[in-house]
Amino acid sequence: MKFLIIIPTHNEEENILLTLNSLKSQGFQDFTCVIVNDGSTDRTREMVEGFIDKKQFQLINLEKSAHSPGAKVVSTIYKGLSTQNLADFDVNCKFDADIIFPENYLEEINRIYEENPKAGMVSGLVYIKKDENWVFENISSKNHVRGPIKSYRKECFLQMGGLREVLGWDNIDVMLCQMHGYQVITNKSLWVKHLRPTAYKYKNAKAKKLGEYFYNIGLDFPLAFISSAKSSFKNRSFSEFFITMKTFLSQKQDRKLSREEIKYIRNLRWREIFKKF
Repeated sequence: MKFLIIIPTHNEEENILLTLNSLKSQGFQDFTCVIVNDGSTDRTREMVEGFIDKKQFQLINLEKSAHSPGAKVVSTIYKGLSTQNLADFDVNCKFDADIIFPENYLEEINRIYEENPKAGMVSGLVYIKKDENWVFENISSKNHVRGPIKSYRKECFLQMGGLREVLGWDNIDVMLCQMHGYQVITNKSLWVKHLRPTAYKYKNAKAKKLGEYFYNIGLDFPLAFISSAKSSFKNRSFSEFFITMKTFLSQKQDRKLSREEIKYIRNLRWREIFKKF
């Protein structure tokens, strides 16, 4: 199978070459990698230009764009995809610019896609360094294909209508993948090094972004209420609950999901809730 890898990057001079060298060292080499430099003001552009020595790696440079959680990264991904003919590839990947991949990473991902025609999204796990040890970045289930290391079977990607330009895109894709009858698979023995902890911990304006996220993924009031209560209880913060719900109820923009997709996501969330009883 042939892979198309898109790497959005912004001011990653400290990490980008580590990522690119780990891809260059892969045992599986049937891929094209497009680095999308989104207005970096450091030496990211110069470092990538110095690294590229063959057509397998390509660089496109964008003007600096306004920060918009979710929407910006998806827009950047599509800028990279637009430079290629998707018909030439079997698997689309979005990798972060601060990831170090083991040499067998792409080989193992390719093996899963080849052996399982229903595999729609596949990845390893994401680890971060803590006290000189590499440990699982425990901000989501080990069954979730994380944002820093996304990969999609092309047919699955097209059937689910690609990615949504909103906060929460990297959860919406997983649910839509399942909606179209594909499996989401993580190889628990295959892990990458994430050089910077994920920003999705919402250290700043956490509750507000959570409310926006619940709206974007299609939740109705009861599901948002339960999800907000669960999060605030876990974090022992009553104020988080009220801020999250206030933000959820204040959302007025059109959702990036069809009625059918919203119905599926709501039913899926209810099934997950009832499984725990």
